[in-house]
Amino acid sequence: MRLLLLFTLLPVIAFADDVADWARAKVHAQKEGLTPAHAPGDEPDSAPVVWRERTIIPFWKEKLPGGPSMVPSFTPPTSLAPLVRAVRAGVVNISAKTGPTSKGMGSGFVITSDGLVVTNNHVIERAESIVVRLADGRSLEAKVIGHDAETDLALLRLTGATDLPVVTLGDSDELEVGDWVVAIGNPFGLDTSVTHGLISARERVIGVGPFDDFIQTNALINPGNSGGPLFDMKGHVIGVTTAIMNQGQGIGFAVPVNLVKELLPNLRDNGTPVRGWLGVTVSEVKDSAPGEAVIVDVYPESPAARAGLQAGDRLVSVNGKPVDRYQQLLRRIAIQGPGVVVKLGVVRNKKVINASALLSTRPSAGPTKTMLSGGRIDSLGLVLGELEPSEGQGVRVEAVAPSSVAELGGLTVGDVIIEVNRTKVTSLRQLQELVSQTPEPEPVLLKFTRGEASRYLALKRRS
Repeated sequence: MRLLLLFTLLPVIAFADDVADWARAKVHAQKEGLTPAHAPGDEPDSAPVVWRERTIIPFWKEKLPGGPSMVPSFTPPTSLAPLVRAVRAGVVNISAKTGPTSKGMGSGFVITSDGLVVTNNHVIERAESIVVRLADGRSLEAKVIGHDAETDLALLRLTGATDLPVVTLGDSDELEVGDWVVAIGNPFGLDTSVTHGLISARERVIGVGPFDDFIQTNALINPGNSGGPLFDMKGHVIGVTTAIMNQGQGIGFAVPVNLVKELLPNLRDNGTPVRGWLGVTVSEVKDSAPGEAVIVDVYPESPAARAGLQAGDRLVSVNGKPVDRYQQLLRRIAIQGPGVVVKLGVVRNKKVINASALLSTRPSAGPTKTMLSGGRIDSLGLVLGELEPSEGQGVRVEAVAPSSVAELGGLTVGDVIIEVNRTKVTSLRQLQELVSQTPEPEPVLLKFTRGEASRYLALKRRS
């Protein structure tokens, strides 16, 4: 019985080997385009095969064997270790003591060898003392020499610092969505932690202030990363990590380094930055050409007026950088300090005009709102606001246009005008009417108070 079973299995095994050889031969023949192989037991002169195999013709774009890369210039990084080693010495950890038992943590980076450090304003605001720990383990005290809540940036000076390693600031305008980035910081107090990701979006507006212009990244940013650098693949700082979105993961935001570079001289020289002001109202008109913002009003005696700008002009660039909406124009102008000359690209009657404007001081939010609500006396160069009933009668000076007759006459913000041409003033509308009723070329006689003193001032209006 055992012998019979053995002889029965031998043909099965032999047939299985024949099938395997046939299958391999058929696959080889199909790849090489040869005559199809025959099944085991078939001879070349036997009956033809009665089935047809289906040939699939791809209707999609498919990678060819050994074909070229779809992105010839792209080489994915195998490791970020060389980049991290090259730049992490310039990254610092910041400890800000805000009370007897309260302490905030953040990050920053060194931009000068004598100890200037950039970080976020919210890291150091209300700090009673600040200690900065360097990558080599040293701890140095720091003082705030400039800060700006609107852009959430701050500049620190380290005490007794010399020959420090510094980072190199890059160009955030060169960034593209999809570029690789590395964030280094101090999340939850964990020194020089490294995360990486890519640029998810640019020029994000997230509603935190008038200078919203954020880089969005999916590199992990956690509490303690605030103020730290965001590096590109060349080791350049291209942003300052600032905010995260609590509702989602992998959604972080950084201030573009080009905005930081424009603000740094202002922070160093003025402490709290003084904003530049052009003196125009801009509308993003729907039928305007892409890349243009239309001027709808020019404030008299403003830098824009002195530069020759007119309503209807289309602002297309500031200092060679394109402008396509009001928010962008506001950032490019306000980030500059007063006294700075900016070059403007203007389109008027389909012709390109180049103009230069010497910026003055940007009014605060209150006077700006008053300007837009009708509290302007352009012929005098004044912006005025109503007093509260508890403050008495009169109209308060909210802003004075540079080089205007009001400034030359000595009026300053906070003065209260109580009479015009010896008539008591009870409202802004009454004051405007009294000024407009003054016959030309007679001066307008104002009586105003400053503190406890009162005085008269005669101003000749400008057309």
